[in-house]
Amino acid sequence: MLDSFFNQVFGWSVNLNAEFGLFFITLVLTLIVTVIYKYATDQKKQKMSKEEMKNIRAEMKNHKDDQKKLMELQKRTMEISMEQMKNSFKPMLITFIPLIIVFAWLKTTYEPLTLNLVGIHSWLLIYIIFSLILSPILRKVMKVY
Repeated sequence: MLDSFFNQVFGWSVNLNAEFGLFFITLVLTLIVTVIYKYATDQKKQKMSKEEMKNIRAEMKNHKDDQKKLMELQKRTMEISMEQMKNSFKPMLITFIPLIIVFAWLKTTYEPLTLNLVGIHSWLLIYIIFSLILSPILRKVMKVY
């Protein structure tokens, strides 16, 4: 059903070159997830939490000998982490099912193909590597916290 849709949208890139196709698909999916994350989360809150975590880490270095103060700071770190996780839950729910569908198509499309990216032959591993490279770049460019 959706195979024909994905073949029309991405098939040309896979037919051009399997590795390039996987890179292009990874770029598009990572971009979509990043955009959803940016607009489905409170970016101001995320930025403030990130800055507060940075300050707490610096303060922890200054109080490394004071166990009581360290415990307080660690408790605050856990609270901030939980808040960040709650804030990230909404975009994760929005993207989960569509990504599962795309990954099913990727599997059926790439399993029969022979891939070789610097000795890596697994489409999933190559996708993960591309994603690990592209995601921080896109997040930085789009100012996603």
